[in-house]
Amino acid sequence: MATNYSFRITVGVIVSVTLVGAFLILNRPESSASEQSTDDAYVQADFTLIVPQVAGVITHVHVADHQEVQAGAPLVSIDERDLRIAMDNAMAHAASAQAVIDSLQAQIVRQQSVIRQARATFAASEANLKLAEANRNRFTNLARDGSGTVQAQQQAEAQWDTQRAAGERDFAGLRSAEQQTAILHADLEKARAALLAAQAEKAAADLNLSYARINAPVSGIVAQRKARVGGYARVGEALLTLVPLDAVYVEANFRETQLAKVQVGQPVDMTVDALPGIRLKGRVESVGPASGVSFSPLPPHNATGNFTKIVQRLPVRIFLEPSQKDARRLRVGMSVRPTINVNASIETLHSDKS
Repeated sequence: MATNYSFRITVGVIVSVTLVGAFLILNRPESSASEQSTDDAYVQADFTLIVPQVAGVITHVHVADHQEVQAGAPLVSIDERDLRIAMDNAMAHAASAQAVIDSLQAQIVRQQSVIRQARATFAASEANLKLAEANRNRFTNLARDGSGTVQAQQQAEAQWDTQRAAGERDFAGLRSAEQQTAILHADLEKARAALLAAQAEKAAADLNLSYARINAPVSGIVAQRKARVGGYARVGEALLTLVPLDAVYVEANFRETQLAKVQVGQPVDMTVDALPGIRLKGRVESVGPASGVSFSPLPPHNATGNFTKIVQRLPVRIFLEPSQKDARRLRVGMSVRPTINVNASIETLHSDKS
């Protein structure tokens, strides 16, 4: 009887402890665990779309599908004959503008001689006017006292009028020559502006000509190759994609309830579905600023109608540790299961980096 009573007490204690433990475990915050993992994670890379900046017929395609290329390697060549014609036309415009400038500069130099000639002519006219004025005064005095004739006086008056008109004419010619210099300088500035425009046209034509040969901006693997010899390249339409497999990373979508202790720099162990038995190392590089639904074109309207709370997920970018030979076998889109050691303290992380 005593044995049955002790057995019931023991069972009751065990059941009570189990219930209390189950209650504590079920109500423990998810973020309190020492490790956080998710199966909503995939290998990613920053693709580079190769888009032509000039239109034309494709003459050469230097790469094949899934070929590895280095930065600077030729990818596609576009027919450049039209571009070379535009280049030659721009060079002709620049040469013509330069010729106009040279001509105007020569005219300005010549105009200085014209001005000097006009000044000399005006000076001669002034001298003749002074002589005519002296003769007029003399013949006027002679006619007044009867020593000279009226005809001589009239001739002196006419000569003075003629020389005065000639002086005004030569002075106007001098002013015209000086004003012509200002006009030539204005034309010279206009020609220099035309030269700058022609040089800009030439630079643009030269730049467009360089766009006819498309080189790889980064190293990577060729994918989605649409470029074909004889096809037509259109501005803004992608010809192929470069996938930089040497710079892949893992983007994991953790539940918001898992992120309380996740920090940048914490170590991560990863397994890849496509590579069984292989474990890769990484570190938390960054935590996304917003959940995925925040960028949805049709976000949920939680303020209207019936509301059902759904745990959100935030992206966590994981950097792969270098010098892992198996990392070269990763391909974009592969499923990954990362496990973050959230108990790694910041002090430990800093000491590891140092």
